[in-house]
Amino acid sequence: MPKITFLGAGSTVFARNVLGDCMCTSALRESEIALYDIDAQRLAESRLILDAINRNVNQGKAKIYSYCGVENRKAALKDADFVVNAIQVGFYEPCTVIDFAIPKKYGLRQTIGDTLGIGGIMRGLRTIPVMAGVAREMEAVCPDALLLNYTNPMAIVSGYLQRYSSVKTVGLCHSVQVCTEGLLRSLGMEDKLDGRQELIAGINHMGWLLEIKDRDGNDLYPEIRKRAAAKNAAGKHHDMVRFDYIRNFGYYCTESSEHNAEYNPFYIKSKYPELIERFNIPLDEYPRRCVQQIRNWKTEKDRILNHGQITHTRSQEYASYIMEAVVTGTPYQIGGNVLNTGLIDNLPSEACVEVPCMVNRRGINPCHVGKLPVQLAAMNMTNINVQLLTIQAAVTKQKTDIYMAAMLDPHTAAELSIDDIRAMVDELLEAHGEYMKDYR
Repeated sequence: MPKITFLGAGSTVFARNVLGDCMCTSALRESEIALYDIDAQRLAESRLILDAINRNVNQGKAKIYSYCGVENRKAALKDADFVVNAIQVGFYEPCTVIDFAIPKKYGLRQTIGDTLGIGGIMRGLRTIPVMAGVAREMEAVCPDALLLNYTNPMAIVSGYLQRYSSVKTVGLCHSVQVCTEGLLRSLGMEDKLDGRQELIAGINHMGWLLEIKDRDGNDLYPEIRKRAAAKNAAGKHHDMVRFDYIRNFGYYCTESSEHNAEYNPFYIKSKYPELIERFNIPLDEYPRRCVQQIRNWKTEKDRILNHGQITHTRSQEYASYIMEAVVTGTPYQIGGNVLNTGLIDNLPSEACVEVPCMVNRRGINPCHVGKLPVQLAAMNMTNINVQLLTIQAAVTKQKTDIYMAAMLDPHTAAELSIDDIRAMVDELLEAHGEYMKDYR
């Protein structure tokens, strides 16, 4: 039976979903599960919940072990067949707080700050050294394992591992599998859900819905464009930025409007503060969400555990389906983040791209997409530039590369002068202390 190692198992809700899915899958029910985290309390809480799921839905067939602390990580990885990565280096406090507070002093406002922008750059720089250590250990004790990376910034972390380690890595994001369903439901087109045909490709959090057809092969985009424009004109709602993408660039994209508001120079602009209201942009949304989750965690944990009566139904998360396909050979299609080995013709080969992939016993098999429409490739490139320079900074340890990553970030460049960008980077590196010691 497979061994599944979960890094960042203190992320209890996500660990419950992924590993609960595995315990609901016949090919994976008897797996050895290694839970790893550096936070002993959160690790124990996750173990409590997963033990209950194992009893209640799996007749105790899985063997679950816990490993806490960096000194025990290699043991957790030993002989793993699959490694799920969900770590957050630096946590909400102190690092996320710093990533929002210091840029705000300079007039730079963010919504999520985990993928691009100065927040994404800093998160990438403190995550890559940890993942480099994980990769070295995997190369030593589980060289054939498949790493399923869920940690943001996805394209930066996955792209680094794909270029600078021998570990087999695919980046996974929730947004691909729910993209078209959410779009069609939001536009009152639920009758088109069954049998729909779609093609999504681009980069993580900015993958493009290139084609969407109904079961008979009819193009749904003309109606989508009409309804999206009408909905934006009618008043505020939660997805106004992506609907504005449709109006201006012709296509819908995978990740939420609150994310995409900060991936470009168009919507969060101090010179035009009315745009924040007009496009219903939730500034500082991620810190607010973190505070609420921390405040409510004890109640949430008790609710999930339900006095030990917790059950689980297999979710849409890709992880268990990928493992099942590799173990059984039954093919399964995903949207995966992989190195651009000629998959998207008009994006660079060093980029980590998000494309359809077939999964079977041979692992992850990406599909060739061809050229993106020019405007979509151009939008992706504004993000890829930042991703590649952040990876370069992690390799060279040169502060100059961090400056350039920040200077070429579309939102940061639209708001700040070069002098302010350099000063902000210096202040962030100092504030992050040991996490950034190699970059000062």
